[in-house]
Amino acid sequence: MLWTVVWVVLVAGTLLGAFLLGRRLWRSVVALGAELSRAGETLELLGRRVEELEEAARTARAPVRPALGQDADVLGARVQELRADRRARRAARRDRHRVTVAQAAERWLG
Repeated sequence: MLWTVVWVVLVAGTLLGAFLLGRRLWRSVVALGAELSRAGETLELLGRRVEELEEAARTARAPVRPALGQDADVLGARVQELRADRRARRAARRDRHRVTVAQAAERWLG
């Protein structure tokens, strides 16, 4: 009689533990499925956005044409134009840097 009670308690405890473990496992699987679904939707949105950006980059890019055979004066003028743009950007960057350094020195030195 005593052993029967012990075995019944052991079997009932094992079944209860298995039920609780199974329930937790089921909830984890359901949560994993929800996260995988959300990740799939995010990847789909990301893929669409990448395609949009690639298309925008393709249309925004100026067509590249070979320069061979063009007049040397035209090519020289283009080089001078690019150099002037670069000098202007460099000067603007230098001015921004000077302003930033002056502001930082003013803050630090009070």
